[in-house]
Amino acid sequence: MKTATKKIRLFISFDFIRDRVFKDFITGQVKHSDSPFEIVDTSAKDVPPEDEWIRHTESKIRNCDQVLIMVGPRTYRAPGVLKEVALAKKWNKPITQIVIYRANYYCRPVFGVGPLHQWDWENLKELLA
Repeated sequence: MKTATKKIRLFISFDFIRDRVFKDFITGQVKHSDSPFEIVDTSAKDVPPEDEWIRHTESKIRNCDQVLIMVGPRTYRAPGVLKEVALAKKWNKPITQIVIYRANYYCRPVFGVGPLHQWDWENLKELLA
């Protein structure tokens, strides 16, 4: 009898203004039967005051297994991403950065988080295993 393996709970961090479509894309991919991940709902339904947003986000990050940063050209300086990275570090969550654009020479990593990896479904599954 085959036992079900526990899926990795991912918090997705991304530049909300410029790269939201890629978050939607990965959310769709995670629904595939071979996906070892599940997405922790990362989006606030409206724009709450800063302290409320921090509490909401910290709760989501605290309850995930890993944080995935979807890196676009300006992600490295996106205020929300930088706050999410600080919260992930506070809770000792592993952080992986993937480049979401083919022309990755436009993308810089978020400082202090680790190397950039190229987006590829199989690569992502290996990186987050």
